[in-house]
Amino acid sequence: MRKLPILVAVIVVALVLVLSSLFVVDERQKALVLQFGQIKAVKEEPGLAFKIPFIQEVVYYDDRILSLDTSPTEVTPSDDRRLVVDAFARYRIADVVRFRQAVSTGGIARAESDLEGILIDRIRAVLGADGVTSNTILSSERARLMQTITEQSRARGEVLGIEVLDVRLKQTNLPEQNLDATFARMRAEREREAADERARGEEAAQRVRAQADRTVVELESDARRQAEITRGEADAEKNRIFAEAYGADPEFFEFYRSLNAYRAGLRGENTTLVISPDSEFFDYLSSDQGRGAAPATAPQPAAPQTPAADQ
Repeated sequence: MRKLPILVAVIVVALVLVLSSLFVVDERQKALVLQFGQIKAVKEEPGLAFKIPFIQEVVYYDDRILSLDTSPTEVTPSDDRRLVVDAFARYRIADVVRFRQAVSTGGIARAESDLEGILIDRIRAVLGADGVTSNTILSSERARLMQTITEQSRARGEVLGIEVLDVRLKQTNLPEQNLDATFARMRAEREREAADERARGEEAAQRVRAQADRTVVELESDARRQAEITRGEADAEKNRIFAEAYGADPEFFEFYRSLNAYRAGLRGENTTLVISPDSEFFDYLSSDQGRGAAPATAPQPAAPQTPAADQ
């Protein structure tokens, strides 16, 4: 019976020793086994692991992708238009041994402080390089600049055991004290560009109007020429028809002309004619023999105009 308490004590001590020697590494973590501050083992794979109880200790580090927002940073591009830039970076602890040696007991807070210094330094260096203007930063070249900042920050971050995955510029603003002057300068530039555009537009409009006027004159001239040609051709055709009609039956032609003359002369309800009864105008009204008995002067083919007035 006296051995039972001793056995229980031995079991308890053994259990404490076993539990103190075991530790679990989560899949989201990496672990270092330290002995008197010295690294004795690195556990990067998740699972159960062992250490010497009471002598060794375990330090865990996050193995996930982390993010860091930088403080607003003022940069001066090559055109001397100062900008305030906000950025953020995504990173992860790539080498836990180097990370421990770099930050010691400072942990993530110390690492992020150092990493922010690296990011700000690289942002100022890249955005302040020769040939990089404020317009370049605000243009599509921004992506290339961010890639350059990422590559340079990644090289610097390796010293801390950190792999910088990506650096992005969140906001790019003008300093508060420069906003009014910058807006005024931008407004003046836009007004000058608008005036230039209006001048070019007016010049183009004048060219179009001049071309249109010239086209109108040419079209009218061509139309008049075509009309004269058509009118001449019509007159020639009319004369030809009259000549043919006269050659086919001169008596009928004269009679037809007289009828047209009567119709043209007696047009209207209150027409009054004062003509001598011996006038040739009444030749066909005063005689049933027609002009054959007293032939009149043969008409000229182009002279009669009465048929044209009837058309």
